[in-house]
Amino acid sequence: MSSYKYEPRVILKSHLTNHFTDHLIADLNKENNQRQVVESMFSWVTPVKPSHPKLIHVSREVQQELGFSQGEVTSTKFLDFVTGNSILKTSKPYAMCYGGHQFGHWAGQLGDGRAINLGEINGKTIQLKGAGPTPYSRNADGFAVLRSSIREYLCSEAMHHLGVPTTRALSLSLTGDLVMRDIMYDGNSAYEKGAITSRVARSFLRFGNYEIFAARNDIKNLRRLVHYTINTYFPALGKPSKEVYVCFFQAITNSTLEMIIHWQRVGFVHGVMNTDNMSVLGLTIDYGPYGWLEGFDLDWTPNTTDRQHKRYRYGNQPNIGLWNLYQLANALYPLVEEAAPFEAILEDYKTCFKTKSQDMMRTKLGLQRSKKIDQDLIAQLEDNLQASETDMTLFFRQLSFFKADAPVQGIQFVSEAFYRPEEIQGTLKEQWDLWFTRYASRLKDENINYQQRRKRMNLVNPKYVLRNYMAQLAIDKAEKGDYSLIEEFYELLKKPYDEQPHSEQWFAKRPEWARHKVGCSVLSCSS
Repeated sequence: MSSYKYEPRVILKSHLTNHFTDHLIADLNKENNQRQVVESMFSWVTPVKPSHPKLIHVSREVQQELGFSQGEVTSTKFLDFVTGNSILKTSKPYAMCYGGHQFGHWAGQLGDGRAINLGEINGKTIQLKGAGPTPYSRNADGFAVLRSSIREYLCSEAMHHLGVPTTRALSLSLTGDLVMRDIMYDGNSAYEKGAITSRVARSFLRFGNYEIFAARNDIKNLRRLVHYTINTYFPALGKPSKEVYVCFFQAITNSTLEMIIHWQRVGFVHGVMNTDNMSVLGLTIDYGPYGWLEGFDLDWTPNTTDRQHKRYRYGNQPNIGLWNLYQLANALYPLVEEAAPFEAILEDYKTCFKTKSQDMMRTKLGLQRSKKIDQDLIAQLEDNLQASETDMTLFFRQLSFFKADAPVQGIQFVSEAFYRPEEIQGTLKEQWDLWFTRYASRLKDENINYQQRRKRMNLVNPKYVLRNYMAQLAIDKAEKGDYSLIEEFYELLKKPYDEQPHSEQWFAKRPEWARHKVGCSVLSCSS
């Protein structure tokens, strides 16, 4: 879908509603200047008209879910809609006000500095990322570049098909304008192509939406926002009350934990788990310097800003999820005025994570029954993976070929996953042989056969993920006007658990040229 014939006569039939803005408090100041916004949930704002908008790609699944016909999608009306070039009569564009803890420190007011919400279609909020400044842009320009927009567009759709809770993407467009960016924050600024991603979610509410009111001691508006959230997204909890506020927090805790378990399962590292990037619906939100584990490393983070402390490293994501939930609990506390219910939920998170993490790893290993020895088996495996520089995706996918009656040959089944197979010798080889012997013995305790186990393992261990070097290849081509890899990856990643023999080239370790290349191994928050 890289080229379109535009038909100006087509009129978009999708009905846009404004449930969020109709029920919450607007900023009385309608000027689009950077400022502190108080006693308000959002500010009215109008997208900046792009000079020469061009549609690059549309997610056909999201298009259909929202009710857009193919005729509508190929029209100028649709192009104008997803780039902010014109506003539908029923649309009331706005930017949300929220705060947040960034890298462990309270950052005060943040808000939608680069995102403009257009309203809802079929219960889904449509948001333009990169459509211009808002009162929350601080010192930024509110625009986005093609590089980061491709990464967000492809990744949000890829995550959905991996079974990971996430926001979605409807379209990817060029603005025709250039945007100045310092990609590595090293003083080397340059112009890049401007772009807009139209994002879709049931809600874009974050932990920070509630934190900002608690921080300002604006309990009246905190309560109002919580009531709106419960009534709209958690109606089964009942009429808002102190008891329901606690149930609300429990629901958020549960969905947050489920999301992070999925991240760990597929080897995804978010990179910027600030509280303003945490969805109250447990959705993966704000795809910035993310990455998938190439060599398995519990201490790896793709974010150069986090290089020193590695706060948001892969192995620490569950702990950060808990830390962020503590901040949300602190924000909701004034409504309940009792700490014990929150503390009990947070304490339970620790136990639940340990249990669910073990269960998740069992599924990756093809184990159904729970055994006491599993914890040591999993711990030894992680030690071996880290000591060997092993590609996580390849390892678990190839492990499904392992046969319990041939443990001494175990390492041969996964040899392609090692970046330096020649180093698997001596003590390290002995450690792997010991693990495969224990794994073989453990498999014999299961009551499923080889084929059944393979099938089960391949349902949770993806064959294809959006590796950073793949995204960079798509970016490099797109910068030259070739969008073919965007389409290829879009189709490939719709079926990440399928074999897809025609795409075998993407089932491979990160190439050596990408090991230290910007965009492939390390990324910044620049977008």
